[in-house]
Amino acid sequence: MRTLFLCWLLMPCIGVSQSKTVVSTFRVFPKPEKITEFEKALAAHAQKFHTGEWKWRTYEILSGPDAGAYHVTEGPNSWAQLDERKDISKEHTTDWNTNIAPFTTGQGMQGFSVYREDLSSVPLLEFSEKMAITHVFPKQGYADTIIAIIKKIKVIWQKSNEPVAVYQVSGSGPTQIVLVFRYKTGWKERDPGFRKPFMERYKAEYSDNGYNEYLAAVQQFVEKSWAEMLSYRADLSSK
Repeated sequence: MRTLFLCWLLMPCIGVSQSKTVVSTFRVFPKPEKITEFEKALAAHAQKFHTGEWKWRTYEILSGPDAGAYHVTEGPNSWAQLDERKDISKEHTTDWNTNIAPFTTGQGMQGFSVYREDLSSVPLLEFSEKMAITHVFPKQGYADTIIAIIKKIKVIWQKSNEPVAVYQVSGSGPTQIVLVFRYKTGWKERDPGFRKPFMERYKAEYSDNGYNEYLAAVQQFVEKSWAEMLSYRADLSSK
């Protein structure tokens, strides 16, 4: 009976101790001729309405199909915290609609992603000012297959000290795995001389045949992928 009573006492604690691994993201596209006004309004909004658990980290997208847009992350939080979040105030909504939206080209993109510690080679909160994102879209029904491949790649990232945070998109469009390459010392980490090429590192760990099997699996189970480079904008983020 005592054991059962202790379990009852612990149940509320279990309910509120969810991991803070959920990141809310959105992308907004400013009008080219209104970038200065847009940035000023976005910075003011972030610093007034997004503090504490709801703080923003804002990045400028430098390349890829969304080049020129701004990528904003909020969190990380838990799903329970999102349940408990109060409605956004009228003042908050009015500020966005009045001071920011007129300088954008449209609605933008919004979604949620969950950090996967089991797939990542860098802690969630160990950010960098420069990064590259690869968006991987598994074919229907093969997400677990791609996750198994990434688990093998994680070994290579760890052995070559390559910081990569892996997220799984949740309830936000097609199944997607997001690989975030965090460049702690800058863009020079993209140079082939900084680390051995991925192919060499993979073959060293899993053999030539292993690399060929990896390529075959990617060709068979990945629908598509695309990449981009981003730079952190502290001036547009929460203080």
